[in-house]
Amino acid sequence: MKKILLRADDLGYSEAVNYGIEKSVKEGLISSLGVMVNMPATQHGVDLIKDCDLALGVHTNICAGKPLTNPELIPSLVDENGAFKSSKVYRSAEEDFVVFEEAVLEIEAQYHRFVELFGRQPDYFEGHAVASDNFFKGLEHVADKYHLKYSGFSMGGAPLKIGQSQVQFNMESMAPDYNPFDMLKRMVTKADEKVIQLAVFHPGYLDDDILTHSSLTIPRTQEVAVLTSPDVKQWLSQQDVELIDYREL
Repeated sequence: MKKILLRADDLGYSEAVNYGIEKSVKEGLISSLGVMVNMPATQHGVDLIKDCDLALGVHTNICAGKPLTNPELIPSLVDENGAFKSSKVYRSAEEDFVVFEEAVLEIEAQYHRFVELFGRQPDYFEGHAVASDNFFKGLEHVADKYHLKYSGFSMGGAPLKIGQSQVQFNMESMAPDYNPFDMLKRMVTKADEKVIQLAVFHPGYLDDDILTHSSLTIPRTQEVAVLTSPDVKQWLSQQDVELIDYREL
């Protein structure tokens, strides 16, 4: 049978995002969830989903909020106020300014914070919104050190090996005229028994925090609607697909 994995990112980004994720988990199709462990709204989000049966991951973040590491130890990652440099700074950079050793310090700190929050290792380990080779190398280094299931990132390319599975990523939320249901339908069409199709969603509602700090806004609300839609659930149940989570990779 074809297998589909539906993942939500960004628990902890803001309280409104947390509420949208909670709905997408409790009333919707999400069973794999990435946690931003360094944000002011992290504990709020954890409290909302702590009793849910979920595959939980560290959504390692070096571009929003403040670091868990002393900013003086990671100057390549922070601005003059000790907060992380924004994703816009990373996107506009002509070269990778992330220092590998500094990235490892913060990545490892976020792994340990996850363990403190949940009392266990994450079911998977990956990164948020930054295309930096040194950041990716740091993620792999920490994943290897603690024997974690590293989930790399590939958009529109060849499938990646995660755990024992071949997985192809799908994320279209930044595309013009984005329709989450259309993306799901395309995933089901191209799914086969050899490669798992993985969708990366960012469901959430909107508040001042997210409107101020994120370029991804309306698609978050669209994704909540699709992920909790009875019609979408019924359509998926009629397809030759099985919904799985990261624990099954």
